[in-house]
Amino acid sequence: MSAVAGLLHAPPGRAGRLWLQRRLATARQGADLLDHKLRILRTERERLALQQERTAATWQAACREADGWLLRGVLLGGERAIRLSTDQPRAEVEVIWEAPMGVRYPAEANCVVPDPSPDSPLTDNAALVEARACLRRALQAAVRHAAVEAAVRVLEAEELATRRRVRAIEDRWIPRLGEALAEVQFKLEEEEHADGVRLRWAAGRRPARVAADPSAPTRDDAKAGTP
Repeated sequence: MSAVAGLLHAPPGRAGRLWLQRRLATARQGADLLDHKLRILRTERERLALQQERTAATWQAACREADGWLLRGVLLGGERAIRLSTDQPRAEVEVIWEAPMGVRYPAEANCVVPDPSPDSPLTDNAALVEARACLRRALQAAVRHAAVEAAVRVLEAEELATRRRVRAIEDRWIPRLGEALAEVQFKLEEEEHADGVRLRWAAGRRPARVAADPSAPTRDDAKAGTP
C-alpha cells in the first residue's frame, strides 16, 4: 500500500482502489454542494447588506426628527413635561426566524408600540405629541435595522466558514485522495503486468521441458496404456 493511502486508512489492493474512488467522488460532490451553498449565502448576504443601509438611513432620519420635536417640547414645556410624558406601556417585539441552507437568522422583526394608557396624564404640548409619534417610528425602524444587521452578521460568519470548508476539500482532501488513488492504480498495474510476464514465461517454459526429456511419456503413450 502507498504511504498516502496508508495515511487515509485505505484497504489494500483493488478494495482500496474502490474505496478511494468512492471517497474522491464524495469529496467532489461535497465541494460542489458547498460551493452552491456559498453562492446562495453570498447572494442573500449582499441583498441584506443593501437592506441594512436603507434601514440604517431610515432609523437615523427618524431619530433626527424625534430629537427636533423633543427640543421644541422642552422649549415649550420644560423638562417636567417630558418626564410626565414618559409613563407609557412597554413596546413588544416579534422576531420571525428563517433557516435556509441550515443557517438560522432573523428574517423580519416587528415592533408594536401600545397606545398611551387612558390613565396617563394628558399634555397640551403639541411638540411632545409629535415627538412621541416620531419616537415610535424611530423605535420601529431601530428594531427592523437590528434584525437586518444581526442577519448580515450571521450570514457573514456562515459564508466565511463555508468558504474555509470548500478550500479544505478542494486544496487538501481532493488532491490527497487523487494522489493516493493514482499510487494505488499504478501499483495494481505493476502487479498485473508482473503477473502477465510470469504467466507468459511459464507458458513458454512448458514445451521446452518436454523437448529436453525424450523419455517422458507422450500423449500417444498415455492413450495406449504403456506401462
